[in-house]
Amino acid sequence: MPVKKRRPWLKKILIGILVIVVILAGVYWYYATEKFSDTKTTKADFTISAQDFIAEFNKDLKAANEKYTDKIIVLNGKVSDVESADTTVNIKFVDPATASYAIFAFQSQHLVEAKSVKAGDSISIKGSCSGGIFSQILETTAISFKRSTLNN
Repeated sequence: MPVKKRRPWLKKILIGILVIVVILAGVYWYYATEKFSDTKTTKADFTISAQDFIAEFNKDLKAANEKYTDKIIVLNGKVSDVESADTTVNIKFVDPATASYAIFAFQSQHLVEAKSVKAGDSISIKGSCSGGIFSQILETTAISFKRSTLNN
């Protein structure tokens, strides 16, 4: 009767793969359920006028993205457009010369105050900068913000 050879290395590989899968699942769970503090109570990293901020992205997109992405920014300026729906409000500051813009998505707890804003209002908004992208088709830069709130 032939003796069946065991493969101890196969068991080690399978255990290693299982450990990696468990670690990756844990990392995914951490980021998927991550809670952010209220932006209103978070200290701003930068305070700048909306026009100067947009101009900085138009001048050097890469450098501006490195400087501002994932930072809390306070922008001061005149509202160009307000896009309101049932559960969201987006407020835009637009540079009239280039049509480049900064757009702010508001945290759910700050929707009521954001819905009171009208185009033409001079306001201050605090938000987490997601970065800017240049559209070659439109020839404009779009800078997006998340977790935004009016800065009173």
